[in-house]
Amino acid sequence: MKKIILISCIGLSLAACTATERGAGVGAATGAVVGGVATGNVRGAAVGAAVGGVAGALIGNVADQPGRCYYRDRYGNRYIDRC
Repeated sequence: MKKIILISCIGLSLAACTATERGAGVGAATGAVVGGVATGNVRGAAVGAAVGGVAGALIGNVADQPGRCYYRDRYGNRYIDRC
């Protein structure tokens, strides 16, 4: 029951945000869960939240730009260009 209430609160808090903010929030939450499960400690969850937040913000930022897409080249560099 506590998990359902927590997920509902997070969902409601993200409802009025921009796509960048939603992406950062969802990325941070997902990263924290994955980091915590993978390492079994709080430090791993914190690192996962930071990495997930940045990645989510980058992806969400593209969603705010109609006609733009997020690409990655063969060297791992990310860039935004017209679709």
